[in-house]
Amino acid sequence: MGSLIERDKSEAKKKGLTAAAAWGGVGLWAATLGLGPITGVLGVAGAGYLTYRWFMFRAKRGMRF
Repeated sequence: MGSLIERDKSEAKKKGLTAAAAWGGVGLWAATLGLGPITGVLGVAGAGYLTYRWFMFRAKRGMRF
């Protein structure tokens, strides 16, 4: 069990990697299969939501970017 700062950094890293993987998945999906308008919006919205959660987590804890 680490300090609160270490746990926050670890959690922020997990959230950031998840968001980056989501954007990478949407990009890969678009490049290989081509996104339709509905699936494209859903994919971008999902990745955007994960990015928003990561950003707000870091912002609320005063972490630098």
